[in-house]
Amino acid sequence: MKLGPSGDTSHYDGPGLVLSQFRKSRNRIDEVNHCEVGIAGGGIIGLSAALELAAAGLKVTVFERGRAMAESSWAAAGMLAAGDPENPAALRPLAKLSAGLYPQFLANIERLAGERIPVRTSRTIQGVRQLPEGLHDLDTAELAALAPGLAAGSLKFFSLDEPSLDPRDLARALPRAVRAAGVTLLENTAVTAVNAQARGVRIETDSGTWSAEKMIHCSGAWAAELTDIPIVPRKGQMVVVEGPERLNVVLRTPEIYLVPRSNGLIAVGASVEEAGFDKQVYPATTARLLDLAAALWPPVRTMRVVDAWAGLRPATTDGLPVIDTCGEHCWVAAGHFRNGILLAPGTARVLLEMISGEPLSVDLEPFRCGRFAASSVHT
Repeated sequence: MKLGPSGDTSHYDGPGLVLSQFRKSRNRIDEVNHCEVGIAGGGIIGLSAALELAAAGLKVTVFERGRAMAESSWAAAGMLAAGDPENPAALRPLAKLSAGLYPQFLANIERLAGERIPVRTSRTIQGVRQLPEGLHDLDTAELAALAPGLAAGSLKFFSLDEPSLDPRDLARALPRAVRAAGVTLLENTAVTAVNAQARGVRIETDSGTWSAEKMIHCSGAWAAELTDIPIVPRKGQMVVVEGPERLNVVLRTPEIYLVPRSNGLIAVGASVEEAGFDKQVYPATTARLLDLAAALWPPVRTMRVVDAWAGLRPATTDGLPVIDTCGEHCWVAAGHFRNGILLAPGTARVLLEMISGEPLSVDLEPFRCGRFAASSVHT
């Protein structure tokens, strides 16, 4: 892979090489429905991978069991939290890569979809019990200027140059973008089995059979249905409030976050629950979120609740995603937990690198299937 100035990986100009390498080894299975790469899952990870592979000249088909971007991608808060001290240390190189790719990623989606995806905030005020080494904590005057009314309590706060966006904007634009890029996006089409064959895979869906040279599993909280990788749903309930007071920065602590959106709306979240695939919103949970939010930023107490929802984050036992080969002709990119929005372009980039045999932009050893007891694909 060619790098831009100072090793910048945001400049990729080798699609012809990737395509020729791919097609030299291609022995097409003689089926009516065929693609070079099949992707199970039409959330942000699957669609971002599809966009990256299509830009490299590959013929991609995405199979989505419901509506694209309608699960955890739609339900997310939208913080590009690469500097969150709660993130596992092993995640930081991939998070840094992905955050660096985001301006190009959004510009590409906007160009293809013909729709702008605004960055809603550009700064996060992070509260911690113990300040990370080398960071300056904000004094009372600085906090008052950045977040008037903040009740710091016993926490120390520091500032992060960290953007946030509204995932609903991405949910509208990204499916349009992948279709405009030549990707076949099949909604309401669940993959029921993937069988390895000598020249690729046979993909069984509830609406027909496909063949592909390569298969990528990106089905989020449902990934365990097609793989033996222990990815499970972690329910997150969120609530949106509205009031006259304006918040122009993200406020985040280990217990709660407040994320401004448009027109004075503020998203408050989120619970982390072991509740299977239950997506019901419970008033007791949202009330607790509002209490925590009001303790941090008291203006919440007088605000009106305008929306609430629950999403299912795909989680692993160690909180890290799985990005690896997972069987003959198959890859997996799932388990991104609370950072799917942030990690999407970086994950897409390393998937292309793995599939095309290019040098990897980051070390993927922490994300290998081998850290679990079982990692083979059901056949």
